[in-house]
Amino acid sequence: MSEQPSPFPDDFRAWLAERGQDAYALVWVAEGSEPAGFAAAEAPRVGESGIARAGADLTRIALQEVTHGRAETLRRWLQLDDGVRHLAILTTESGVLREHTPGELAAGLMQDPAGDEARLSEQLAGWFHRRNAEAQQGLELGWIAAAAAWACHMRALAGGPPPSVLTPSLQHAGEFDDPTVDLVVTTALKVVELIDRLELAYRTRAELIEDWHAVEPLAADVPALAPVADWLLDQIALRDAHAQQLRAVLEPDLTDYLRDRRAGRALQDTAPVLDEARAAHLAQARETVRAYTAAAHSGRGPDARQLLDAFPVPARALSTSSAAAAWREASATAQDAVEDLATQRAATAAEGNADPELLHASTSYLAAREAQLHLVHDALGRLAFPAPVPRDLPEALAPVAAARTHSRVIEAFGTLERAAQTLEGQIHYQLTQPVPAHRRATTGTESDLLNRALGALEHARAADSPFDEEDIRARLQEAMTRPAAPATTGPPAPTGHDAAHTQALVARPAASGLDRGPGF
Repeated sequence: MSEQPSPFPDDFRAWLAERGQDAYALVWVAEGSEPAGFAAAEAPRVGESGIARAGADLTRIALQEVTHGRAETLRRWLQLDDGVRHLAILTTESGVLREHTPGELAAGLMQDPAGDEARLSEQLAGWFHRRNAEAQQGLELGWIAAAAAWACHMRALAGGPPPSVLTPSLQHAGEFDDPTVDLVVTTALKVVELIDRLELAYRTRAELIEDWHAVEPLAADVPALAPVADWLLDQIALRDAHAQQLRAVLEPDLTDYLRDRRAGRALQDTAPVLDEARAAHLAQARETVRAYTAAAHSGRGPDARQLLDAFPVPARALSTSSAAAAWREASATAQDAVEDLATQRAATAAEGNADPELLHASTSYLAAREAQLHLVHDALGRLAFPAPVPRDLPEALAPVAAARTHSRVIEAFGTLERAAQTLEGQIHYQLTQPVPAHRRATTGTESDLLNRALGALEHARAADSPFDEEDIRARLQEAMTRPAAPATTGPPAPTGHDAAHTQALVARPAASGLDRGPGF
């Protein structure tokens, strides 16, 4: 019998353990992505959702039902699988979740002397026939999709459907002939070989592109292959200098989040949750980089060039601007970002035996990221520490100088609205409780600094566009609901920021002309 408990249990692991040793949970897993760097993404485990991995977001799952025993669980999975959503099979041992593939269950049943092999083959044949019937039709595309689905979900049982499954499926469709049999078996084995290659330690860009071209047409009919197609595009992008420059320009600064993740992993704490604004910007960046990579490596050069032209790489600053220096002096997160970038640069330089394409792309990313980071810090510094109008500046140029702050913000973030979203997201993230121990001493100062920049930005937005009564009401509501800094780590007085700004200005030489390094 199957259970359909409701509502969804808060502590899912403990709840499932209480269902019994032979209990399996069938859960629908919504799409999600880990907001980490391209290089940090693991190769996907094809046929698994990854929801049982450490740190996975269990809010992505919706419980379908609980079954007992392998036979009932596999039977229900074969009935419920719709070929579109991911239906995961979960168990728990000692409070640890584990995900099973239907092929794993089928293999166990086939090896069970007490199992009903004929009935199992009949159930598998029905599922395989349905995967063909519900896929795109024409030129045997349905059977190709069914064969790929078998490789994704059932390869633990066999690389391709055995005769006891394939023959009745083809006969039921009236398409049992040698060419179709060969097509199904060959397709399944090729997909299995491709999945096995995902685990190889080293792949050239040409090999990755070849595999992506093989997977991409199948992903529409076999959603289990969509993560493979995306991962292959990411790996290709890591070896493409232009893709990495585009990534450097578009990705938001996640320094605080990534440092919290590393600290939490070391202490085995719950993984932090990135704020919605930066998570959305990160997803947009990744989608754009993938779009460029797909266009660049599928004969659509003009489309790829349009994406690059839309987001040009900022020029690398010859020296740190006064505004950027002031922001970095006051912001612990900005200091960490500069430090992390230097660490990445040192690690890249130390990779003597790296893939030349990978090394070149990584170097291109770091150079573009350094320029983008300086641009962001300069814009935030101009907002938080507005410089006085130069004494000798002609009066007619005063508005022009003031407008530079707006233009730098737009250059750094794309639009004033997008800049506001980023700042609001960072403020929300900084004040999310509990604050990690390594950040408690700086959270109050950091959130106050971000609020100061946001206030200046909102003032600029209001000056640029008059607003009506509805706008006033919305802005008031937004201000009332914005979280405040914890009282124990209250914001510093404005004079503290002014002092940081003054120190940054004093620390920089006031020489005229270019700031030439020691090599000149």
